[in-house]
Parts: sequence; C-alpha cells; structure tokens
Amino acid sequence: MMVQAIVLFIVGLVLICLGGDRLVDAAVAIAKKLGIPQIVVGATIVSLGTTLPEILVSTTAAFYGSAAIAAGNAFGSIICNTALIAGLTQTIRPSRKVEFASIAWRSGFFFGVLILMNVYGYVTGAFNRPAGVILLLLFVVYAWLNIRRASAEGGDEAQDESGAEVSLVKQLIVLAVCAALLYVGANLLVDNGILIAEAIGVPERVIAVTFIALGTSLPELVTSVMSLVKGYGNVGLGNVIGANILNMLLVIGIPSAVAGIPLEASTVTVDMPLACLVMAVLLVPILVRRKSSRLQGIALLGIYTVYCVVSFI
Repeated sequence: MMVQAIVLFIVGLVLICLGGDRLVDAAVAIAKKLGIPQIVVGATIVSLGTTLPEILVSTTAAFYGSAAIAAGNAFGSIICNTALIAGLTQTIRPSRKVEFASIAWRSGFFFGVLILMNVYGYVTGAFNRPAGVILLLLFVVYAWLNIRRASAEGGDEAQDESGAEVSLVKQLIVLAVCAALLYVGANLLVDNGILIAEAIGVPERVIAVTFIALGTSLPELVTSVMSLVKGYGNVGLGNVIGANILNMLLVIGIPSAVAGIPLEASTVTVDMPLACLVMAVLLVPILVRRKSSRLQGIALLGIYTVYCVVSFI
C-alpha cells in the first residue's frame, strides 16, 4: 500500500509538471493571437497557469477537510517559489536590468496583502468565508491593475508575428486537456500525500509545506529555468512574484470562500512570517539597487534548507 501511494504521488507530480508547462505555452499562444500585451500575459495568464496546481490542490484538500494541506500548500509554495526557485535562478544568473516600476507596485501589493492576512489569521485563527470573498475581490483588483498599467509597462510593444499562425481552437483544446491533467494530478497528490503522511507519522502541514509545495511549484521552476536558458531571467522573476500574489489571493481565497480554512498555529507564526522574510530578501535589494546579486540567491537557498530541516525535526 505504501509503495502504491508513493508511485501514485510521483505520477501526480509528473502530471502536474506536464500539464502546467503545456498550459502556460497554450495560454501565451492564445494571448498573442488575441493581441493581449506580453506584460499582462506574464503577470496574469502565465502566473495563473503555473499557480493552477496549487489552486486545485488546496481546493481539493479543503473539500476533503484537510485544512493543513490547503493553508500549508499556499504559503509553502510562496516560500518554495522564492527561497528555492528564485534563489536558484538568482544564484545562477542574477538579474542585472530590472523593470523597477513593474516590480515595485507588485511588491507593495504583495507585502500589503500578506501582512493583513497574517494579522487576520493571528487574531481569528482561520480564513473564513468573508475573508475568502475579500481575497477574491482583491484578485479582481490585481487583474484590473495589471490591465490598467499595461501600456505604461510596455503594453504597446509589438506582438509576436507567429501569433497569426496560431490555431485558437487547437490551443483551447490543449488548455482543456492540460486542465484535466492538473485536476487528476492534484487529486493524486492530495490523496497519496495524506496517506504517506499518516503512514510515516509526519504531520499534514509538514508534507504540505515541503513535498506538496515543491510538487505544485514545478511549473514555476520549469518556467524560471527555461527563462534563464533563453536569456530572459526577468520573465522568471516576474512569474515568481505574480505566482506568489496569486497563491495568496486564489489558493487561499477560493477554498476559504467555499468552506473556510482553520489555521494551525505554526502556519501563522512560522510559514506566513517566513514567506514575508524571503520575499523581502529577494525584493528589497532589487528595489534599492535596481539589480540582484548572487549573494541573495545563496542566502535564499540557505534559508530554504534550514526551513525544510526544521520542519521535519
């Protein structure tokens, strides 16, 4: 039974990785076909595509009553996206030319929402339905801000000439198939993650903030690595920031609005403050110096290593 659970857990990770990667490609192709500015594509559609695994896992977990996975996955993914993925990419190739205005307002939005969520979670011990509805409304505001600021951030740039050759119907079919892969993968990940946690006596939250968070962050990892390979490191950096915002607004917002999420003390006292810390380590030097350094990446990787070790201990 244990071997079967591990195999199915791995199958779930593979399905999520494949589905998330292809979904992003299809979303970008459709956006180019319809003439949507690339900055809006990166900050919303690509980030939404790479965050879909977290959304599906958390929503599924909430319906199953596994609140520790729903909350732990969201903040564990933020920590993983920032400390591991951004840490890795900044260590390999630091960002030298950063679009300050684009990152500045998204950074302010992220920290403002996270601090308010941390205070609310500390006071109430849960994200109830009203809190979930507010987070979903904030997602609408975030999407509107992206559209509103698109022209100032390069929205009038020329579109990819290959967009004219893209088959809209074909890409829509790819989107549907990838969504199905993500749904199946998310179910396998949650079901077998719970079984593995119970079998080895590890709390659900630890599984959520490590293995499941890493598994659902694979699309962000694939996107960031491919951005480096193609010489567009800032695309990966922007995707991490956008994905982290969506982790708060949708990965927490949807299950909270549906069923409410009771929070473990460790989520409020450890995971949420640490998510704020690693984003500060990543973003504050960039906002001050207009570029990142390899030292930031090494520091983030060190923080993530310590976090994983302490979580298991």
